[in-house]
Amino acid sequence: MAVISRGFHGRRGPGGDRLPPSQYVTEDFPVLSAGPTPHIPLDRWSFTLTTAAGEKRTWDWDALMSLPSETPQADIHCVTRWSKYDTRWRGVPVDAFLEGVDPDGTYVLVTSYGGYSTDLPLADVTGGRAWIVHEYDGAPLPPEHGGPARMLVPHLYFWKSAKWVNGMRLTRTDEPGFWEQLGYHAYGDPWREQRVQGD
Repeated sequence: MAVISRGFHGRRGPGGDRLPPSQYVTEDFPVLSAGPTPHIPLDRWSFTLTTAAGEKRTWDWDALMSLPSETPQADIHCVTRWSKYDTRWRGVPVDAFLEGVDPDGTYVLVTSYGGYSTDLPLADVTGGRAWIVHEYDGAPLPPEHGGPARMLVPHLYFWKSAKWVNGMRLTRTDEPGFWEQLGYHAYGDPWREQRVQGD
């Protein structure tokens, strides 16, 4: 007969419990950043999409606001082990920025004001899986949470949801971002506990 320690429930996938392994639920919204919080005036904010071939498209704040927006509600999971349920956002799906663009890469490198970056497979930010969000819980996104705009990729650990975004570059090979260069996992699936390289 197998012996299972009390409290061990195995690894549950997204079809089961909402809480990934080794996470705990919080009602708070912890603030974690790798450096000082940038404060970007809306009249100086811009977002540039660069293809692997070097073609660029840029949106200012007014152009961002003119794009079709959505209101995703999602559970989010931080690599530091907290999870927050039913977070509510407003933003533009990444698919809208890629409309009419030749998807000449298989990865994206998301860049931010302040020098932060993170890498993701293109498939993980398309098909309605990721947004550039500018509101949280019905209000403008505050700077400490990545305002005026941040990436939202709720199915991956939250470090992949880069704060203070200013661009996205399509790449043909995976280029590690800030935390990935420091040993964090290249993908970051909370259900597989992909926190660091080798997980």
